[in-house]
Amino acid sequence: MAIKKIGLLGGSFDPVHLGHTRLAETAREALALDELQLLPAANPWQRPELAASAQHRLAMLEIAIAKKPRLAINPMEIERGGKTYTIDTLEQLPGNARYYWITGADQIANFCSWHRWEEIAARVRLVVAQRPGSSAQAPAPLQEALARENTPLISLPFEATAISATDIRRRLAQDLPVDGLLDDAVAQYIRRHGLYKPAASQPIKV
Repeated sequence: MAIKKIGLLGGSFDPVHLGHTRLAETAREALALDELQLLPAANPWQRPELAASAQHRLAMLEIAIAKKPRLAINPMEIERGGKTYTIDTLEQLPGNARYYWITGADQIANFCSWHRWEEIAARVRLVVAQRPGSSAQAPAPLQEALARENTPLISLPFEATAISATDIRRRLAQDLPVDGLLDDAVAQYIRRHGLYKPAASQPIKV
């Protein structure tokens, strides 16, 4: 039986935007992946506290990929709770697949600050997509680690996008338009639940 090729795209998805889903679909097609899993973080250790709850972020992801059958949500980091470290996630994944970690050039530049980064590089194929203002060049220690594993960095052909969750949250807080940045159904969900407003409450309304 052929080993499955699974892509992994981690992030806070606070909120999930069109840049995320375009990157996921581009990676799935370019790498001929059997599936691409979106991994929403519980509590990213290098990021400030997230604006939306895990429930809301999962709900928005479900809406965003509802018509994208080869994309899936893997909630393991949220279910695990606590600080989110990529190596913990990789150790928890089944060992019967080949995994491709999809990331942006900005994150690759910072990769060697990740917890147990050398073990991460040994466990997955690293795939980098261009981001505005960032070089897709891996830092020297990462290049050396990849050379030892004989697994070169994979460059993903992806049109750089300036879509930013930080900018989207600012726009939503100021009642500015977010057309072309969010899936329309995700934008409707955000408005319905009053997310990203100053002092907004986060519980899902019933």
